[in-house]
Amino acid sequence: MALIDKYKKLIYSVPVRWGFSQVDASDIFQSVVAEMLSHLADLREPQALAGWLLQVTSHKCRRWKHQQDREQSGGETDSAGETAVETGPAPDLLFHDTMREQTLREALIHIPPRCRELIRMLFFENTPRPYAEVAVSLGIATGSIGFIRRRCLERLRKYLLDAGFP
Repeated sequence: MALIDKYKKLIYSVPVRWGFSQVDASDIFQSVVAEMLSHLADLREPQALAGWLLQVTSHKCRRWKHQQDREQSGGETDSAGETAVETGPAPDLLFHDTMREQTLREALIHIPPRCRELIRMLFFENTPRPYAEVAVSLGIATGSIGFIRRRCLERLRKYLLDAGFP
């Protein structure tokens, strides 16, 4: 489904920021997608979907963390008589950062494939590739990578500015 493809990284990024394992993050992702699909008919403002997904995912993470904490502590409570719950990242900061990341992901889709691949190799891999390796992968001269990189980043910047990205 195209809607899931569009928002999968956005949804999955929230439990990752909370520090959940891949298995837990996948379970939370599936739960959020199921809820999204069951409430899709109720959606009045399509542009609000990303914010709604972030909110639902954050709530699920909080509940998931609460459940894990209760299981690990055997249901023990703190001095106030309540089970301690870690809140995770500040909701406003999480929302802002995640929306910026989603905007960047969407912008990358709108630039030419060669630019997208070049940017991925140079900036998104854990260990950036040497220019010689990038040149071979893209079938271009090593000496032209700097020029092409600058042009690609300018295209990306223009798209982001046109999209209202600060």
